[in-house]
Amino acid sequence: MKVTITGSLGNISQPLAKQLLQAGHTVTIISSDPNKKAAIEALGAIASIGALGDVAFVTSAFTGADAVYTMIPPFFGASNYREYVANAGRIYAQAIASAGIKKVVNLSSIGAHLESGTGPIAGLHDAEIALNQLENVAIKHVRAPFFYINFYNDIPLIKHQGIMGANYPASTRLVMVHPADIAAAVAEELQQNFTGKSIRYLVSDDRTVGESVAVLANAISKPSLPWVEFTDEQSENGMLQAGLPPVMATIFTEMGAALRKGILWEDYDKNKPAQHAAHSLEMFAQEFAARFAAE
Repeated sequence: MKVTITGSLGNISQPLAKQLLQAGHTVTIISSDPNKKAAIEALGAIASIGALGDVAFVTSAFTGADAVYTMIPPFFGASNYREYVANAGRIYAQAIASAGIKKVVNLSSIGAHLESGTGPIAGLHDAEIALNQLENVAIKHVRAPFFYINFYNDIPLIKHQGIMGANYPASTRLVMVHPADIAAAVAEELQQNFTGKSIRYLVSDDRTVGESVAVLANAISKPSLPWVEFTDEQSENGMLQAGLPPVMATIFTEMGAALRKGILWEDYDKNKPAQHAAHSLEMFAQEFAARFAAE
């Protein structure tokens, strides 16, 4: 099978490419970075270098594939982040139609069932709609929850202020996933026969924020590390001080509020996976400890 995947050599796409190659498939990896070409080819994949905003390039990269994996990379420089994500979804849809692709696995997010109030996730709602309008194309939306690796963003706060925190309390529920578990699920879906438009939810672990902090804190030998709930204003100002563009600080604050309200999990709870994926929070905590020691 010939598979084209987006996401360059990222946290999901690189392990995904390795799994597909090991299974004997021909893999083309799209990257916007010419410097990644050699590393892509070293894996045994074909490098397709170009811009995802260029529909002619994306169409060319998709042409001839039996299946494609789509993901929309973050772009913190966007003046309207929702429109950036929605437009990327429309470009993918146009390229899929023009290239005659019949099978798509699309990375989306828990909370994409909601039209608004979810910060950066709202654009993925729009992207799903754009893809679902394609006729005679089988599409599987893999809705991932909170990435474990987002906890890496807390390392400077731990090192400089001795706390972890955000604009939601320690009692907040957190459904989480390891990027490797996403890669495994996408690889599985790409190699399966499915029809129509459908959704697959993923989960590696399901804890409260407080429970998650305790596991990570023990892994870095800081068992008394506190979780501090910030107000929305404090959270947004903190992100601005950390150098995040105002547009991004605003939408990430909105996503934190969505976590606080619990609205992201509503559809997930109606369609939970039968079992958790391979990487528990305790397993990720060892990776977190290694990263903490290295920074």
